[in-house]
Order: sequence, then structure tokens, then C-alpha cells
Amino acid sequence: MATMTLTDANFQQAIQGDKPVLVDFWAAWCGPCRMMAPVLEEFAEAHADKVTVAKLNVDENPEITSQFGIMSIPTLILFKGGRPVKQLIGYQPKEQLEAQLADVLQ
Repeated sequence: MATMTLTDANFQQAIQGDKPVLVDFWAAWCGPCRMMAPVLEEFAEAHADKVTVAKLNVDENPEITSQFGIMSIPTLILFKGGRPVKQLIGYQPKEQLEAQLADVLQ
């Protein structure tokens, strides 16, 4: 599996560091989230050298979900050095995801 699983407990440590981290806020009951999962797996494998892709289940991790004001899922937030720098809401086809994150992938 190319993506990492985050929880309220390991979130802060996971988003620190030099490599950007793209966090997928999702839930098992969310149709668009299920559509997004294979796109993120493919993206994670293709760009593993430049970005870490992680998933946080909003139902199981209410603390972090609330901290970032997640109201719609899927929500993708890109973190650099522990700070959120970009947010994407809703299903993103791979081409669109790569275009939105082109500055990170260069």
C-alpha cells in the first residue's frame, strides 16, 4: 500500500518534515471518497519520491477533523513543514490532482 494511515494520535508527527504530505480526509460510507482511493494510490506510487500520501478517517478521528474544520469529504490538504498550504474539496481525477499539485511535483 502506497498510502499511510493517520489518526488523531500520530497526525502531528506525520505532517512534520521536509517532504510534503497530502492528507485525504475520508469516510467509509462516502461514495466520492471510495472513488478517490484508487486515484490517490496511483498518485502516491507515481510521486512517492516527492510527496507522502496519507489518509485520515473522519469518523474515527474527530479531533483532527474538527481542528481543520472539515465539513465536506473527500477533502485533501497538502502540508509542508507541518502547515497546510493547499486544500482541495471533492473528487479529483488524477490529471486534475497532478495539475493542482504541480508546484510540489516539480
